[in-house]
Amino acid sequence: MERGIKRWVVNISQWNPTQYEFSFILSILPLHEHSSITRYVKFEDRKRAIVSRLLQYALVHEVFKVPFDEIRIKRTIEGKPYLETDGENMEFPNFNFNVSHHGDYVAIASEPQSNVGIDMVSLVIPKRETALKFIKNFSSYLTTFEWDNIVNAGTCSEILEEFYRYWCVKEAFVKATGDGLGFKLDRLEFHHTNWTNIFVKIDGEISREWTFLISELPKSHWVCVAKGHPKSDIKNNTKTLQLTELLGEQENPSSMPHPSFVLLSVEELLPVSFRVS
Repeated sequence: MERGIKRWVVNISQWNPTQYEFSFILSILPLHEHSSITRYVKFEDRKRAIVSRLLQYALVHEVFKVPFDEIRIKRTIEGKPYLETDGENMEFPNFNFNVSHHGDYVAIASEPQSNVGIDMVSLVIPKRETALKFIKNFSSYLTTFEWDNIVNAGTCSEILEEFYRYWCVKEAFVKATGDGLGFKLDRLEFHHTNWTNIFVKIDGEISREWTFLISELPKSHWVCVAKGHPKSDIKNNTKTLQLTELLGEQENPSSMPHPSFVLLSVEELLPVSFRVS
């Protein structure tokens, strides 16, 4: 079961491919993925997009030993990626994964049983407005409790950091459920102790089916992973979770410890036969 649990992150600021190298990696990915990468005008955005796709194929290849050209990754209407299979003889029927990128990093998380979502944020200092004016644009997505914690966090920088952490855990939850823009973020209220022992109240009720871990990366980046019991799949999305009753009365898989992220290079994501010797 542990083989299906992955936490990978790539620092794209340290990857400066030539146009030939970029095109070579693009050729490794399925043709239908190309437009989602080349549609970006800025090269930095193209880098994030291609590493995001490469992480997904490399992870599935690592877990299931399936060649890149045989992997079928699709997305739900709300945008959550999933591995398309016939469902027969699959070792992990509930295997699902999620990917996120922002700033210098692209990250992916996978789980063989739990519902999983991931979100990455980097500290962005607003240029033409104060920290308070900036976060007021998002006040409707926060509860009164969360808002008070943010505005009383301290300095302008600390206020922004607190806001981004709250935003990160909320987005990770929504990405795990696959609800997308249809879920009102103010229904979620997060509680924590210095951003450990994080738990969520949904519509005012504490949920025991979800656990969260937020990790800090260099240069003020944070990545959050949300894990939920299969029964917590609000949309009952059989594309990403086939067996919501898998565990019965057994231990909630979301309560198992969160592993740490492993930093990988782009070259390490390539199939062995394509790596430079």
